[in-house]
Amino acid sequence: MAETIFSKIIRKEIPANIVHEDEHCLAFHDVAPQAPVHVLVIPKKPIVSLEQLEQDDASLLGHLWLTIQQVARQLELASDGYRVVVNCGKNGGQSVDHLHFHLLGGRALSWPPG
Repeated sequence: MAETIFSKIIRKEIPANIVHEDEHCLAFHDVAPQAPVHVLVIPKKPIVSLEQLEQDDASLLGHLWLTIQQVARQLELASDGYRVVVNCGKNGGQSVDHLHFHLLGGRALSWPPG
């Protein structure tokens, strides 16, 4: 996997407004928010996208989803609701080649998104 901005954030070479960190993942505020609350949740393991997931990543994915839930509650999004988006590949809108989940909330979100 090529070096990405997320790799540098994980290594603390680039500052980020971190809201959660553990041995498996990192959650931080997006620098170009698309909603009042826009947090990215990323695995520390370098995985390019959903298409590169392997069977061995199943427990990591479960951990990421539970972390998203925890961060949503921490940021007081759970009662009114929130959206989780994963972009995959160029046509899916993925701009950083490191698997990441967008946690969006703080207002009513419209549908369809794109």
